[in-house]
Amino acid sequence: MAQGSGSARAVLALVLLCMLLHGDLAESKVYTVGDRGGWTLSSGGWSRGKRFRAGDLAMAQGSGSARAVLALVLLCVLLHGDLAESKVYTVGDRGGWTLSSGGWSRGKRFRAGDVLLFKYGRGAHNVVAVNAAGYRSCSVPRGSRTYSSGNDRVTLSRGTNYFICSIPGHCGAGMKMAINAA
Repeated sequence: MAQGSGSARAVLALVLLCMLLHGDLAESKVYTVGDRGGWTLSSGGWSRGKRFRAGDLAMAQGSGSARAVLALVLLCVLLHGDLAESKVYTVGDRGGWTLSSGGWSRGKRFRAGDVLLFKYGRGAHNVVAVNAAGYRSCSVPRGSRTYSSGNDRVTLSRGTNYFICSIPGHCGAGMKMAINAA
């Protein structure tokens, strides 16, 4: 952004306001599109390998950057309604993801974009996002995503989302859940 530009400062203020309203300011990251090279015609693959989360901010540097930031602010404002409605649920509540948390989701209403936080002792369990067949058979289909940090955040997709623990015997003992997100 140009130094001393009042409109650039106003845009930045709007971006920060949007982030504050969203509530994830402490967890948000600021990315510079194209890294040190700035936003150029060759920046198309810049985002590959990066993991973005709702509330993250992409800043463009280079010609027209104020317009790019304004476009990002408008996008944030337009999406704010959906983002503000998403919730973070701790699976199993205080008990976390355990052998007895399979029925935890009963009576809860989930929406696409909600986040499930799986808390468990690292190495004691894991979380595997599987398809319906993997859920029914307690098996891990090829290409399934496995989480094992003990503090895993998974964003729900629209439809039924299936999760199991793939530690031998755990899924069969009930450590699995199917979450329907509207």
